[in-house]
Amino acid sequence: MGSANMEKKWLFPLVISSCVCLFLLATSLNLGLVSSPHKLFSSMLQSRVATNQTGAAFAEAKVSQAPPPPAVPAIPRFAYLISGSKGDMEKLWRTLKALYHPLNHYVLHLDLEAPVAERLELASRVQNETMFRNVGNVFMIKKANMVTYRGPTMVANTLHACAILLRRSKDWDWFINLSASDYPLVTQDDLLHTFSGLNRELNFIEHTSQLGWKEEKRAMPLILDPGLYSANKQDVFFVTPRRTLPTSFKLFTGSAWMVLSRWFVEYCVWGWDNLPRTLLMYYTNFVSSPEGYFHTVICNVPEFAKTAVNHDLHYISWDIPPKQHPHTLNINDTSKMIGSGAAFARKFKHNDPALDKIDKELLHRRKDGFTPGGWCAGKRKCTRVGNPNKIKPGQGAERLRALVDRLTLTAKFGQNQCK
Repeated sequence: MGSANMEKKWLFPLVISSCVCLFLLATSLNLGLVSSPHKLFSSMLQSRVATNQTGAAFAEAKVSQAPPPPAVPAIPRFAYLISGSKGDMEKLWRTLKALYHPLNHYVLHLDLEAPVAERLELASRVQNETMFRNVGNVFMIKKANMVTYRGPTMVANTLHACAILLRRSKDWDWFINLSASDYPLVTQDDLLHTFSGLNRELNFIEHTSQLGWKEEKRAMPLILDPGLYSANKQDVFFVTPRRTLPTSFKLFTGSAWMVLSRWFVEYCVWGWDNLPRTLLMYYTNFVSSPEGYFHTVICNVPEFAKTAVNHDLHYISWDIPPKQHPHTLNINDTSKMIGSGAAFARKFKHNDPALDKIDKELLHRRKDGFTPGGWCAGKRKCTRVGNPNKIKPGQGAERLRALVDRLTLTAKFGQNQCK
């Protein structure tokens, strides 16, 4: 009897709820919200597939689509890495002051081969320089990396600096890597003025797929770089067996010095489609990977290959036959340097007379001072910052502009893109 009463107690709510469900279903069918259970399932499945496809294509879409044109200031900004090793502290300091401009950003690095005293001295100079302290745009990597030129550690150090620059600031347009043995041939005002009229996706990176002798001597050998695991600097050593050329991507080579767009730098650091990481692993055992890593990355991505201008904006003189390092420039090379229209030259000995000539005739820079420009509020010396957006280009801008115009015109017709 109790069981029957319980069933009757729940029967009425069950009937009512069933009627409500039937009413709602009929209403949705009349409104055309659900045409059939089969179509409902199909709709849900298609939605899930579309979601999965969107997620899978997200990284590739970031590469294939050019970044939206941001509201950028008329005057661009550069982010520099200036690196050196044992005995390079004074050279690096001179190059830094010759390159300095308050709009730019600077990362300095003395590798682990440099004595601790040199690294501490450089850090102290940066901290005690009033201009750097007031503007706050010079940063030194105090936890130094071990760098061997022929191994992957130089690439790792460059990417380290890129990551620091991306984290520290969003207001720069091009990354430039230099060594302490480099020196500018134009003022920063000349450089900023010239680049103000350029597409900010352009990359100035010397490149070629014609490996020549490098195919046998660079691409096929396998090396280990002690700089990846040792605190003492050693040259790379070769291991066996050798390897064949890759088939999933094409190798490119060129100069280790370059001017890279922020867009491309972000791609190399973030690796949207994983290619930069894959190639980084490949170049870990590659001879002279700094001369191939960035070149192979940019030339294997069609969207970036279109932006690669085949020049590094350096004047570099090579001996015949070429050696591991270029000819050391001196005062007899100044006319060729100037005539090249290049923005930078390498490499120089410490305090070579050619540098004094460049300071006097091209940069108008006083000994141990900054290169003057529109930003410099001092009457005779750059002692304080005036208007950093004020640019006073000189003859260096004309020479550099002529070179850049020639390069970009050639690139426009596809004559110096990745091939």
